[in-house]
Amino acid sequence: MRSAAAKMMRAVLVRQFGDVDQMKVERIPIPTVRDKQVLIKVHSSGVNPVDTYVRAGQYKALPDLPYIPGKDAAGLVHSVGASVSKFKPGDRVFSSQTNQMGTLAEYACVDESNVFPLGSSLTFNEGAAIGIPYFTAYRALFQKALAKSGERVLIHGASGAVGIAATQIAKKHGMYVVGTGGTTEGIDLIRETGADEAVNHRDSDHIEKLLEGEKFDVILEMSSHVNLGHDLTLMNSGGRTIVIGCRGPVNINPRALMSTEGSVIGCALFSATPDEFQEIGSAMVKGIMDGWVKPVIDTVFDLEKAHEAHTAVIQSKGAKGKLIVRVQE
Repeated sequence: MRSAAAKMMRAVLVRQFGDVDQMKVERIPIPTVRDKQVLIKVHSSGVNPVDTYVRAGQYKALPDLPYIPGKDAAGLVHSVGASVSKFKPGDRVFSSQTNQMGTLAEYACVDESNVFPLGSSLTFNEGAAIGIPYFTAYRALFQKALAKSGERVLIHGASGAVGIAATQIAKKHGMYVVGTGGTTEGIDLIRETGADEAVNHRDSDHIEKLLEGEKFDVILEMSSHVNLGHDLTLMNSGGRTIVIGCRGPVNINPRALMSTEGSVIGCALFSATPDEFQEIGSAMVKGIMDGWVKPVIDTVFDLEKAHEAHTAVIQSKGAKGKLIVRVQE
């Protein structure tokens, strides 16, 4: 029988919504696994912009307080509920979930439907970088844009976690990819990820350069509050701009949509149906097995520095991959 001390864990706890100073590492009980849940010993937790919106209390669906931040994780299965059939203790897994008790903790209970096999080819840090970025990219390309092989895709912010995932997925499925980034390192990374062209969006004439080339069938927009007006002029006939990220309002001229009969479509991973979520998960597991799902890690923070990761994911002046919190070895 385990001692009482063994049933406790370190976790980042938020007791009040607000700034990063609300994130405190505390010792709390390890959660109890329920019938259809998997208890994961978390090695790494991915940090996403949505995590900061929730912590700040600026998100549509907020957890009850106190709560543990974090939605993406990778680690080892510790135990499973009585009705779990897909996993057993010791399995290497990654997850993306929305439960009250998140992934910035040494253990996390996740519904079986939100847990996927990681295999042996990726590290836990890489596994923690799959969830929201790769699932969002796949949903944007296929479930929202209905993208097809041979189409031209423009990915704004292609050096960020979602942009890297989208580039890998689009190239795997035969699309021509143009990616934008804001730093020399970011531009280099976009090319290394496999994009056919890379454009620096900090160049004052980058929109003019894009307009000089062929138009795009699909545009993935991470900063619609900046770019959406331009996107409407960059679409091919029947083009689709998918809004993945936005941090404020924007003025556009809808007339630009009329000649192309283009579309602007919102994309939110957590609006996916269970069947859509499983479709994405199956595609990513196959991508891991086939070797083309290759997350890029920018910076790894210790659990006690998780608040710094929350600051960095929002204030970054040039994304270069995924931010990860290493919870334990």
